[in-house]
Amino acid sequence: MSSPDLTDAERQAVLEVVNTPNLAMGPKIDAFEAAFRAYAGSRCALSVNSGTSGLHLCVRAAGVQAGDIVLTTPFSFVASTNVILFERAIPVFVDVDPQTGNMDPVLAAQAVQDLMAGEAAARKWLPRQGVPADGRLKALLPVDVFGQPADFDALTPIAQEYRLKIIEDSCEALGAKYKGRTAGMLGDFGVYAFYPNKQITTGEGGLIVTNDEKAGAYMMALRNQGRDPGDTWLQHTHLGYNYRMDEMSAALGVVQMSRLEHLLTTRQRVADWYTKYLSGIEGVEPPYIHPNTTRVSWFVYVIRFAAGIDRDRMAKQLKERGIPVRPYFLPIHLQPYMIKQFGYREGDYPVTEDLGNRGLALPFSGKMTEEQVSFVCSTIRELIQESS
Repeated sequence: MSSPDLTDAERQAVLEVVNTPNLAMGPKIDAFEAAFRAYAGSRCALSVNSGTSGLHLCVRAAGVQAGDIVLTTPFSFVASTNVILFERAIPVFVDVDPQTGNMDPVLAAQAVQDLMAGEAAARKWLPRQGVPADGRLKALLPVDVFGQPADFDALTPIAQEYRLKIIEDSCEALGAKYKGRTAGMLGDFGVYAFYPNKQITTGEGGLIVTNDEKAGAYMMALRNQGRDPGDTWLQHTHLGYNYRMDEMSAALGVVQMSRLEHLLTTRQRVADWYTKYLSGIEGVEPPYIHPNTTRVSWFVYVIRFAAGIDRDRMAKQLKERGIPVRPYFLPIHLQPYMIKQFGYREGDYPVTEDLGNRGLALPFSGKMTEEQVSFVCSTIRELIQESS
């Protein structure tokens, strides 16, 4: 599905760390975080061992506690919901925009108003089961789906009116721009992720950016087993976690960040090839780019098939011809553990379910050649023609 873009510079940087006795909590972490403060223009940048860890720390920093409500969407990777559940809080979903797959701000505004109005009005937004009667809405968690930022100018006034924190899941959107502004810096907290299929990679890893220095200090303590400044190695002011990034990963990330513009450009080139070669194939919708998106940061390239084309059959046939593909996304509310805990059913979020049923991620990385892209697209064309 993807391939990281690594050079000898990255390999040498990791080797240099391995040849020292300092494999954790060292200068490479400091350099990696400094690179992100410079990139994002943030006061704080905290490296962590995954995007999921970063989102979880943001949920804690937002003051979310057991029984509280966080408004998010079911069209995402499960981590954006799981981090809410880790705190025994309640993820409440709103459906998404049918073109971008991002949180629908009109629905979000309606949901916030009803959730803040009391139990009677809130009931239509809450899950069927597993929700305490006195849950308080504490935060919004919008997702920048597939590298395209959510509509934050519509979401921010809603949050400000009701004093809600915004946690921006920008794990798929490093490098994206919304009306010229940096994705990840559009809410109170933003999180990037660096799995090998992302725009940059550290193997495993993530990073939090925020201008809230008090929250940043708190999250810094939490990621390091709850140690506050001044605590000794065996003193722990807070209940914390081992969410630290290691020095080898940070060394890899420092070099990757120095190449960020190149990595984004090569991914854009591959996306442009896909758009060109998919043009004119009946029944295939290329990704939609919203006018608010100044720059897409291509994480995956997801097409949608028209009604009447069997997506799963198409995926099977493509794999048989040596082309790896994957449905994107399987709706979170229809994951088995969510059905068991909250009683969700098919039809609860029709836009999310429609996008999940029709979407297919194609092979994608900045290292793909035009010939490979052309082969994928011509194969899709042939299979559609054969089935018609």
